[in-house]
Amino acid sequence: MELLIMINACKTASARRITAVVPCFPYARQDKKDKSRAPITAKLVANMLTVAGANHVITMDLHASQIQGFFNIPVDNLYAEPSTLKYIRDNIDDYKNVVIVSPDAGGAKRATAIADKLDLEFALIHKERKKANEVSRMVLVGDVKGRDCILVDDMADTCGTLGLAAKVLKENGANKVYAMVTHAVLSGKAIDVINNSVLERVVVTNTIPHEDKKLLCPKLDTIDVSATFAEAARRTHNGESISYLFNYVPS
Repeated sequence: MELLIMINACKTASARRITAVVPCFPYARQDKKDKSRAPITAKLVANMLTVAGANHVITMDLHASQIQGFFNIPVDNLYAEPSTLKYIRDNIDDYKNVVIVSPDAGGAKRATAIADKLDLEFALIHKERKKANEVSRMVLVGDVKGRDCILVDDMADTCGTLGLAAKVLKENGANKVYAMVTHAVLSGKAIDVINNSVLERVVVTNTIPHEDKKLLCPKLDTIDVSATFAEAARRTHNGESISYLFNYVPS
């Protein structure tokens, strides 16, 4: 709401152009009617930003890329992938022997993109849910025996999926299990789940502030993506292309 008020204040003050930087797009998981009478809240948020007066939106790793179609204004969906690749190369020992794992079928495209760029093997975990935020069963598709694994996802909410996925990988012979996540929601008992899990490390970006959570969880590590947003804002202001940021981390 505060963002909408600030956008509208700029509009009524005759600002020439208003760019809204929204690192983690709110209600991104409510992008379709998955049951009768369910709201498409992501569309509502898009409408509110547009009506408030935004001319351009910059965000990162939308839960579903089709959310960009909810807007009638330009939307730049930046990727955490370049920063993730850099972190893996710099901080994961013997990363060439790692298996990239998607914790669900929906994230397979994201995980395979990272696996392809690092020339690594890929595995998939199929999950069945009883209800929202509660996974009932997981099945591993792929071989991880004797290998380190990196779980790749766009969002960590209650962390139930990550905890169960790591357990499944360990049961199938994996050595160390890491998790790389863009948006650290970390709601409910997420910190307890991480601390009590077999996860070696959970690496998240700072699209959502979580400094207080890091004090309670020694397994949490952070990738700073502020430079990516700053460079995107600079290039947008100067009328330059931001395509460079889709593949590289700004120096």
